[in-house]
Amino acid sequence: MLFDTHVHLNADQFEEDVEETIARAQEAGVREMVVVGFDEPTIKRALELVETHEELYAAVGWHPVDAVDMREEHFAWLEELSTHPKVVALGEMGLDYHWDKSPTDVQKNVFRKQIALAKKVNLPIIIHNRSADQDVVDILREENAEEVGGIMHCFGGSVEIADQCLKMNFHISLGGPVTFKNAKQPKQVAVHVPLDRLLIETDCPFLAPHPYRGKRNEPAYVKRVAEDVAELRGMSYKELASATRENARVLFGLKGGD
Repeated sequence: MLFDTHVHLNADQFEEDVEETIARAQEAGVREMVVVGFDEPTIKRALELVETHEELYAAVGWHPVDAVDMREEHFAWLEELSTHPKVVALGEMGLDYHWDKSPTDVQKNVFRKQIALAKKVNLPIIIHNRSADQDVVDILREENAEEVGGIMHCFGGSVEIADQCLKMNFHISLGGPVTFKNAKQPKQVAVHVPLDRLLIETDCPFLAPHPYRGKRNEPAYVKRVAEDVAELRGMSYKELASATRENARVLFGLKGGD
């Protein structure tokens, strides 16, 4: 059984066929998924989905691209949502230097405040990082984020950056790019990270793995990620699937069940 730690079934791309998409994931062996909300509309939709699907859980947070739109009442709302029985993490949060909608200083402030909130409510955090490796690591360290730990989502950094994150109680999650032929760093990281700190994800509808690259991604395709990571590590698919699922369940505090 597989655990996809990062899906956006709350995205418009799944509006017409979300039930069929979930069914295909289950057929592929995906037992649990975390639906990640990153602004007001996607958080609300994530909660609607997890309240009607036993196999879905939610993460709630504010994306760095939209940091400029976050208000104080949103922080209070996230704190309130943190008590929801199916909310298992805060995020995605972090820094994104690719898009220029939100100024860097605003992104950093919102990131720090969300880390502080996670420590207050004792939930792990899901980190979005695009072109901001060292700044993300520095803020995690300065804010003592290791107290809650979490996930470096769709990790694309170097082995050296991965090591810094591992030292701060973070898991490394790999997605579709690890299956790309020329993805040197993700493949190196896939082999380097200790098995008990490794997770897998799709980030659907984005970043579909080979051979679906360029098409809409969906949770069923996390099986391709698992297959490639298992091959890279020289271990069986079944062992990789079982280990990454157990890692996710422990991190998210999901007890009981098989």
